[in-house]
Amino acid sequence: MHSLRFLAVAAALFPAASAMAQNVPPAATPFNMTGNIYLPNKLPATPARVAALKVPAGFTISKYAEGLDMPRMMAVAPNGDVYVSNRVKGTITLVRDANKDGKAEVMRQVAQKPHLHGLALKDNKMYLSAVREVYVADVLPDGGLGEPKLLYKDLPDAGQHANRVLRFGPDGQLYLSVGSTCNACDEDNPENATLLQIKTDGSGRSIFATGLRNTIGFDWHPATGQLFGMDHGIDWLGDEAQMEELNQIKQGANYGWPSIIADGKPYPANKPKSGETYAQFDAKAVRPFLLYKAHSAPLGLVFYQGAQFPAAYKNDAFVTMHGSWNRAQPSGYKVVRVHFDAQGKPEKFEDFITGFLVENDKSEFGRPCGLVQANDGSLLMTDDDNGVIYRVAYAKK
Repeated sequence: MHSLRFLAVAAALFPAASAMAQNVPPAATPFNMTGNIYLPNKLPATPARVAALKVPAGFTISKYAEGLDMPRMMAVAPNGDVYVSNRVKGTITLVRDANKDGKAEVMRQVAQKPHLHGLALKDNKMYLSAVREVYVADVLPDGGLGEPKLLYKDLPDAGQHANRVLRFGPDGQLYLSVGSTCNACDEDNPENATLLQIKTDGSGRSIFATGLRNTIGFDWHPATGQLFGMDHGIDWLGDEAQMEELNQIKQGANYGWPSIIADGKPYPANKPKSGETYAQFDAKAVRPFLLYKAHSAPLGLVFYQGAQFPAAYKNDAFVTMHGSWNRAQPSGYKVVRVHFDAQGKPEKFEDFITGFLVENDKSEFGRPCGLVQANDGSLLMTDDDNGVIYRVAYAKK
């Protein structure tokens, strides 16, 4: 696909029906857009290409399951069963490695509701998030799911960011990320661009943190209990802006979107809705700990708590970078490691899995998406482009 340069209102170049699909803001948005569109050519994940993927010394990466249809988010049961969602078809698939050889033999659909995406398991119950709904279903003895029961039906409309995600915190509470409806705008619904804390009996929910444009990957540091998440930066600010943010997410905090971006830069198109000056608003907003290359699209984030990887990896985080579309030279299409110091503070990013971009970055054979730690201490990662779940294990003796 050729790179396209946008110097004016990009909505004029796209039919209205395709604007949302391309993440183009509506024409009425007070927004001067500049940027590129470039999507690498998609290739199949052949054995030779998979064998050429690069991981640190002592690690292996292999196909855990393949032939899946757009696998997205995952949850792992105590017995090792893996559940994976497909938001487009709204399905949940059970993936099972019965003989524990590192490759799944069983794959069967166990649930379907429109737009199911986020998954969270607790006390033999599966919690499922769609766009406006949250369901709960019993986990059956054979690994199947009972009929999902509706807990909530009035979550905010999706708009641009429809991929709701769920996760239980160490406090036993269920957290739900709700992205913004737009690229950069003042939201009408206060629950958009937030992280919510929701009650599992359907009796209510509250806003935990605000100003988060689209935080799909989040997890709690195993030692400190502090919550961290990767937030997506604003599009159409050029190839190198807005960078992706690693935030420590605190209850009651505001993370600046859409008025303050990255490390405190004011965003002129969206003056603070509160009527404050940018300086006043920024003084109350929380800055990110680390920034990552713009448009990389972080999706999964998980802290490593297992015993299989070397001790140096304990309590570090892994992040899937789904890959860019809004820049001339691709970014992302990899998995990165986030180093945390002994006090639980993030220090830096480094590559962990690379090689999905090939042919001088003009083609790709994988877009990393969901990420979980399996019960044996390996990592499982979905590729929703080629329908693969990969397994990353440490093999060096």
